[in-house]
Amino acid sequence: MTSRLLQPSLGSPDYDGIRQALREDTSTPVISVRGLEARVSVLPLITHDGRQAVRVSVTGLVPAHLEHVLVGVDRAEGADVTLLVPEVSQPQDFTLELRDGEGLIGEAVITVTPQRHWDVFVVHHSHLDIGYTDPQGTVLRHHLDYLDAALRLTEESAEWPDDAKFRWTVESSMPALRWLELRPRDLVEAFKERVREGLIEVTALPFQLHTEACSTEELYRQLRFTEELPARSAMHTDVPGAVVGLVDALNSVGVRYLAAAHNWAGRSVPYLHGGDKLTRPFRWRAPSGNELLVWFTDTPHGMAYMEGNTVGLADSFELADDLLPRYLCALAGRGYPYGPGTFGWQGPDAQREPYALDALHLRVQGAHADNAGPSIVPASIVREWNATWAYPHLRSAINSDFFAHVEERYHDRLAVHEGDWTDWWADGLGSGARPLGYVRRAQSALRAAETLHTLAGADATEQIDLAYDKVALFNEHTWGAANPWEDAEDGGDSGGLQWTRKSAGAYDAQDDSADLLQAGMRRFGRRFGGTGFVVVNPGTQRRTDVVRAFLPRDVVPLDEPISLVDERTGERIPHHEEVVHPVDWPTRPIGRHVSAVVRDLPGYGYAFVSIRPGEAVTTRDIEETIENEFYQVAYDVKEGYIRSIFDKAAGRDLVNADAAAGFGQYVYDRYATAPHFNHMSGHVGAHDRTLLGDRAIGRHAAVVKAERTAIGEKLVVELQAKGVDWVRTTIELYDGVPRVDLTYRLAKQGTPAKEAVFLAFPFAAQGPPTAWELTGGVGGGPSVPGSAAYMLPIRHWIAFDDPELSVAWATLEAPLVQLGTIHMPYAPFPATLDEEPGTIYSWALNNIWDTNFPTQQQGETTFRYAVTSSSTMGSRVLGPLAAAGLTDPFLGILATGSAEPGKEGVFASVDHPEVHITSLGRAGEEVVVRLQSLAATEVEVTVRLRGLRSAAVGGTPLDVHDEQVKVRLPACGVAAVRGVL
Repeated sequence: MTSRLLQPSLGSPDYDGIRQALREDTSTPVISVRGLEARVSVLPLITHDGRQAVRVSVTGLVPAHLEHVLVGVDRAEGADVTLLVPEVSQPQDFTLELRDGEGLIGEAVITVTPQRHWDVFVVHHSHLDIGYTDPQGTVLRHHLDYLDAALRLTEESAEWPDDAKFRWTVESSMPALRWLELRPRDLVEAFKERVREGLIEVTALPFQLHTEACSTEELYRQLRFTEELPARSAMHTDVPGAVVGLVDALNSVGVRYLAAAHNWAGRSVPYLHGGDKLTRPFRWRAPSGNELLVWFTDTPHGMAYMEGNTVGLADSFELADDLLPRYLCALAGRGYPYGPGTFGWQGPDAQREPYALDALHLRVQGAHADNAGPSIVPASIVREWNATWAYPHLRSAINSDFFAHVEERYHDRLAVHEGDWTDWWADGLGSGARPLGYVRRAQSALRAAETLHTLAGADATEQIDLAYDKVALFNEHTWGAANPWEDAEDGGDSGGLQWTRKSAGAYDAQDDSADLLQAGMRRFGRRFGGTGFVVVNPGTQRRTDVVRAFLPRDVVPLDEPISLVDERTGERIPHHEEVVHPVDWPTRPIGRHVSAVVRDLPGYGYAFVSIRPGEAVTTRDIEETIENEFYQVAYDVKEGYIRSIFDKAAGRDLVNADAAAGFGQYVYDRYATAPHFNHMSGHVGAHDRTLLGDRAIGRHAAVVKAERTAIGEKLVVELQAKGVDWVRTTIELYDGVPRVDLTYRLAKQGTPAKEAVFLAFPFAAQGPPTAWELTGGVGGGPSVPGSAAYMLPIRHWIAFDDPELSVAWATLEAPLVQLGTIHMPYAPFPATLDEEPGTIYSWALNNIWDTNFPTQQQGETTFRYAVTSSSTMGSRVLGPLAAAGLTDPFLGILATGSAEPGKEGVFASVDHPEVHITSLGRAGEEVVVRLQSLAATEVEVTVRLRGLRSAAVGGTPLDVHDEQVKVRLPACGVAAVRGVL
């Protein structure tokens, strides 16, 4: 057996093959004779004395003495030579002769063309994967070491020419912040001095985020350090896409520059969806009018943030001298500098207009790997290069240097693009559905928790921020090891260790948010006396909804029947009880969970519901069709899905009965690809359904519960299905609540086989959705060319509008959706079903990745949804209302104080239906009212805060009249009103 028998494994592409392809693509064969071939390259290399370079390479039967002659101009000996001619301003022909010791071998006429004078900004950084190459703690310690090294290297090169001095860009600020906390004062001061000198730059994002997984508040909070360490630019690395809200978030802290390095990893095809028209750099504009100047490294198929490494800038001057001019030549000629298949990924050839500018941003890392440390080599190459060549002129640069150069020279020439830049990797969020669900619940709970602490007079800002940091760390883009199915103790095989820590962070975040919410409720409850509950609406919209609260047995014994009375009206409120009995649950607080519908409760307001003696509550069994005054819902037990949701007021069914899938139907796909091969999903192409190995649906439905309680009706159905032990569907309608609540609980079986679970929601809509919620924005309008087209990562709601009826659908735990059909999960993502514009497929979970994301998941996992409709509200009002019961549930808080409770109250309000108060917080002695607009245009709103006597937005004072201020918000904008009460 010899090594010739061995096949290279899958994974990252081979640099030797990429480089050789670049050499061949940028050279032309001109002489083929006597078993040798001469190839010529006219390259953008200009000497300091005004000559330009022609390179000749000879392969084959090369004679011992080979001379290359440009007749009348230059000559050189060897197989690979550089010949110089006076720089031309228009194409000029020269004669090339090849000679050996005996005379002329062959000759050809070559054309030398004018070349650009390039300015190349070499940006040295380390891509931060918190994990992937090693367990998370190991990686972070290494990055602190890198900052030690970077500081030393700035000193080592201090006397070098300015353009060649070692410069270091800290791609993600978190390691820098930790380093500043942990290093001696003299090193900290030296670091800050290097920042002031422009030798080190700390960019704005703490780490590389799946921004679509972030809540709006979370995204803004992750930029809070910039108050102490101002940033001019941000870097967004690996993740191919970002939410439109990132533009406003970065602008809010003074950042106007974004360097994106999208690693396509073979799982995306932006060039098939307009990405070939996305010129770089470009101006990315949000609906608010805010902009980012964006550079993105770009190839059709991957290795984007290794551009500088690919062309030798981390290796040696000789290799860079060979490859960098070729790269520039190819870029100037065809836009995508590498030919089809160069990186080993699937996909057709890609065409692109040549790169237009003479300035280029080239990232380089100290080695050909993620989490690579700093190296003096790139700066050394820059020094030798600039001594050798006048052009291209290289500069060892920090990230913002390039943008300042481009902004000054080219700003008005750059294309402007608007909308979301949808992430092609967002499908990976479905690989950890259970912890992701916990994180999304935590995001909602933290807003309510901070609001309650604020209303109770307490400042929980520090604890809230720390909890948000845990949430964001889960939303960081590294979800696992290079080989996540392995379970080693270190290196890229430490998959078990890395996922344990990653998922534990999600559960910690959920616990922290629950702790903070409980503490906030206890603080708030102490401000009210009487026997009863203070029911708080933590959302902005006035609504009728269900509240759930716990009544301990030490407040009212279990054997005493109670009634609830809304003190605003004096009317009795029907309620339902679920008793926690010591025989059944000796390990839990004993009492009863009380549920009731509280009507017409204003946003950021409360009503007092008193507890009085009453009568025992009862339930009764009903049939398989449930209803309230708004909807009638019928379940088809034989087929295993909801047959009908009939809107009584509109007189029409919300369900498309002719759709391919039933409403709420469980759909399980299994793919005919093998697990446990690194990057395999990037090497696989799917142009039809061949790789759809199996599709199954839930069957054998059985009704577990169908009951009428004092507050509404509930139907629980259990199904058997592939991929799970069981699927349990719960459908609930509450009296007085115009919404259908759906809960799906899966007992997921673990398997490494490639799979996906969808829940289908076919609506009888006249067209596709008109709007959906994004982080910091609303989708449904324009998007950045090249955005992912086959799926959407949303926050919580999607809405349909037609002339007679708007319909909204909401999700709490599951952000991934596919609209109209189910696509294959391999490029170019062909559809597997005929298009149905009104159908939403909730992509609940998957394990289609082969690296970075978990390769299997199991355990009991919950997904909650809601549906509502209206003939009077548009999508941007109805969508949030559909989600409110999931994201802003009413809070039932036991009164434990002695003060008179009052019957009702409103703490804060805003008078525009498309503007929301997301939370109330504190900043020192001030209260902060955080606003987010969903409106498509600029609006002026009136904000009221009880007790307000002075206020400001962004340092600009506002006029306060009767506890009210007027605030102007741009389209889909955010604002924070700071006030003194």
